[in-house]
Amino acid sequence: MLTPPERHRYRRHLQLAEIGEAGQLRLRAARVLVVGAGGLGCPVLQYLAAAGVGTLGIADADQVELSNLQRQVLYGPADVGQPKAETAARAVQRLNPLVACEIHSLRVDRSNVCTLVAAYDAVVDGTDNFATRYLLNDACVSLGKPLISGAIYKFEGQVSVFNYRGGPTYRCLFPAPPGPTEAPNCDTTGVLGVLPGLVGTAQATETLKVLLDLGEVLSGRLWVIDALTFQSRALRFPRHPERSLINLDTANPTDYTDAMCPPAVAPISVAELRRLLHSAAPPFLLDVREPDEYAAGHLPGATLVPLGLLAENAATIPQHQTVVVYCRSGARSARAVAQLQTDFGYTNLLNLEGGISACDADLLGA
Repeated sequence: MLTPPERHRYRRHLQLAEIGEAGQLRLRAARVLVVGAGGLGCPVLQYLAAAGVGTLGIADADQVELSNLQRQVLYGPADVGQPKAETAARAVQRLNPLVACEIHSLRVDRSNVCTLVAAYDAVVDGTDNFATRYLLNDACVSLGKPLISGAIYKFEGQVSVFNYRGGPTYRCLFPAPPGPTEAPNCDTTGVLGVLPGLVGTAQATETLKVLLDLGEVLSGRLWVIDALTFQSRALRFPRHPERSLINLDTANPTDYTDAMCPPAVAPISVAELRRLLHSAAPPFLLDVREPDEYAAGHLPGATLVPLGLLAENAATIPQHQTVVVYCRSGARSARAVAQLQTDFGYTNLLNLEGGISACDADLLGA
């Protein structure tokens, strides 16, 4: 039975015949894993917590950054530098102390994805890279869990529900990941700040429908919205028997390359970089962010070559001197190192762990 405080808090749900007390009890018993506590994860967590979903797992390895605040509405200036999963959990419990939060301050990869997904009834994908999307899809197929997926790009968003009651999977719609140069994200292309709110709220809606067995779930349909025209449409797509059977055991492991942080990209810590900068052979510093990010602050003496212009400027990067590559948080720089190693044969590259966000004022020359 619901407690008196629950009855009062969820009264508007109880007044809906389609939900009622039985539905609210189902929500209280439900366990949902939200992977990514960024632009999409923030509204998802807010609305699932407000609705009374009993247990929310929050998986995110990143820290809050100032540039997140334009769209990640669970955070404020005081949270900058704090772990996202922990900060999001505190915000969720301020919203609804009746909800339990399970914090996973880690990067979801092949070594932990099964353990994580197996512990929940449904998975919400709020990530921003294709490798993790395929990883989550294949894990959900392996374990029989529904996957509520969302994605954003500039002014457009999309939502679908995969692997729901034998319905199509993510691979039925997108059979294989795009190449590394074909997968832009908001770090390099930008995104309208309110767009994740629209898409994340739609994901939360679909999650509640899945948990409550309510309405027509977006299974076999891709909902697309254009924020500039506010036109939306739902595109139907079929289940492909062969694609829908691909799981963690049968997929090509290279589909998860980004999610697995391949060891071929050698890391360097901020402390090691500090020591190297004061050595007899200081490194060449390569900044692969965008010009506006570089102008806002960079490591002294760093050379700017945006990731999208890396190939045409590779000849300007030394091959006989240690090169430390950095970006905001370490993701783009890892891709840059991989590209330079694979396409141009570089063997002298180090990727700065945590990116410029991990550097203190002393290192930045402030």
